[in-house]
Order: sequence, then structure tokens, then C-alpha cells
Amino acid sequence: MRRRLLLCWQSMALNMGAKMLLKLMLSIMLVFLVGCSTNPPKNIENVCEIYDEYFDWYLAADSVYERWKIPAHVTMAFIHQESKFVDDARPPWQWFLWIFPTGRASSAFGYAQALDGTWYEYQRKTENWGADRDEFEDAVDFIGWYNNKSITRNKISPHDAYSLYLAYHEGQGGFSRKTYNGKPWLLKVARKVEKRSNMYRNQLQGCDDALNKHRYWRSIFG
Repeated sequence: MRRRLLLCWQSMALNMGAKMLLKLMLSIMLVFLVGCSTNPPKNIENVCEIYDEYFDWYLAADSVYERWKIPAHVTMAFIHQESKFVDDARPPWQWFLWIFPTGRASSAFGYAQALDGTWYEYQRKTENWGADRDEFEDAVDFIGWYNNKSITRNKISPHDAYSLYLAYHEGQGGFSRKTYNGKPWLLKVARKVEKRSNMYRNQLQGCDDALNKHRYWRSIFG
């Protein structure tokens, strides 16, 4: 009897130890994942303050302009609309009878809310296989790549945030067929993006010199 009780206690102790170890490992993983996440800027209404907080984002958006000819204020307006600068943003869950979850509306994820298939096409076309949708530099490069396609295929001006956003949402074929005309809500959203793009452009005119000086001194001292 004593032997049976001793074995039982040993088994319970091992199980408790395993559970505690598992909880500890999960806690460490959670801390690691939270630590790797980038918090949204404190003031997403002012692009100068965004760049002041995350100067690397300024460099990334400027690189998009150099590579894809998309102005930084357009790129940043897209990110604001798509994710509000939340790195792991996803569409909300959909529910049946307000009780049963039926999945998310789409596979959109990250700063740019890129779909699985479109992101894979971007990786394949640019050979950027290590790109992640929750990395700001990769997300803005994706937006530049896609908007450059809109410029080439649909002859949209790189400064026309309104039309670029419609093509971004509807796809190149949808834009050429003007499918957006049947979506009044989308036209309103595109106008919001256009308005924010213009606002960011005006703000950048007031802080561009300071940003360039920061870039200069950073290139010297790192």
C-alpha cells in the first residue's frame, strides 16, 4: 500500500513539474514575442512625430521612393488606412448568430494588410523570400511594389493617392474595369487616404530639413 502511494505521489510530482516547466516555457515565449512586437507610434496623425519616434521608418519610406518612385506621404497614408501602424493587424473575426466564429474575412495581415497570395507574388517577383508582413520595411516595400504596378499597368500618377488606393483594393483588373464605382463606401475610404496623404505631405515640408540632418549625422556616427 505504501509503495503504491509513494509511486502515486512520485507520478503526481512529475506531472506537476512537467506542467510547471511547460508554463514557464510558454511564459518565456510570450515575453519574447511581445518584446519583438513594435508598438504603434504615439501620434499617428503627424508623420513628423512618427519619423521622430521611428527614424528607421523614414529611411524605409524614402527607400521605397528611390526604388519604386512612390512618395513617402502616399506610402504612409496607405499604412495608416490599412493597419493604423499595428504590425500584426488582421481583419476581425466573423460570427454566425453572434455566437459561432466562422473565420476572418480574408487572409490580410500586417502593416499593409497584404493577402497571402499577393504577398507570395511580391516575394516571387522581387526574390525577397525573407520578407515578413509584420516588418515595417518589408510592408512599405510591398506597397511601393504594388503601387508601381498600378502606375505601369493603369497609368496612374504616383502622386494620385486616391486612384492608387482604389487599385490597391480592387486589384489591377478591377481598377481597369472600374469595379469601385459600385462601392460608394470604398470611394469614401479612398478620399480619406487622399486627404491624409496631402496632410502628411504638408507636414513633411515642415520637418524634411531636420530629417535630412538626422540622416547626415547618423551616416557619420551610426
